[in-house]
Amino acid sequence: MLSYVHRHRVRYRECDPMGVVYHAHVVDWFEAARTEALREAGLPYRELEASGVIMPVVDLSVKYHASVFYDDLVEVEASFPSVGVRLPVDYAVRRAGEEKVLISGRVTLCFVDRERRRPVAPPDRVRAVFERE
Repeated sequence: MLSYVHRHRVRYRECDPMGVVYHAHVVDWFEAARTEALREAGLPYRELEASGVIMPVVDLSVKYHASVFYDDLVEVEASFPSVGVRLPVDYAVRRAGEEKVLISGRVTLCFVDRERRRPVAPPDRVRAVFERE
């Protein structure tokens, strides 16, 4: 299973007046982890889009188990359990060096033909990356 850890330092602008991360920023962290994971695997979004395939988000869920604070260094783990017309990505956010999951979530993307706007099977090169993991 393809997995990637993205490190992120919580910025002041990501927090509410109490110093706790505002919930919507977590979705940005998920996206950063996902796009970097795919880039590291040899599948940068820009190249997929240039080949005529886009990957819109079709489902998103987030669970907040504990607070994350200003200046925390967090690790956002993105794991890809399977690949088909849909591509689910599971996330776990932890403070760097700790095991406790503070935030978890799942984003499901769908492979879509850019011109026709219809779901398609993942390109062969995408399947190849996930099959070797």
